[in-house]
Amino acid sequence: MQNRRIFFSRLAVDSRIGILDHERGTTQPLHVDAELDVAVKPPSGHDDIHDVLDYRRLREAIIDECSRAHVNLLETLVDRLAARLLRDFADVQRVRLRIGKPMAFADCAAVGIETTIERSA
Repeated sequence: MQNRRIFFSRLAVDSRIGILDHERGTTQPLHVDAELDVAVKPPSGHDDIHDVLDYRRLREAIIDECSRAHVNLLETLVDRLAARLLRDFADVQRVRLRIGKPMAFADCAAVGIETTIERSA
């Protein structure tokens, strides 16, 4: 089976995340890098958006999951997002996510979590 990879690079999302007092009740930026391996369906030859997984829908799901409610830990958020992408998009076979908090420390560009999950056979 042929796969195609859809990717997002540094998708900026305002998120309510963190355990520190100054992180509660406010948003902070996250940067989401995502790679999604998608099963390729036989082409219809019509050059039609309905023949592929519309990456606008993936983007909306990422933004929604990252901004819907306060989450204490990046680990929790990355796991929830990976599970949602596999659950909501049947064509997605593998997800690799990297979520960074660019405002966490002044002496580095970001700190973050990365995970990879594959659909069970």
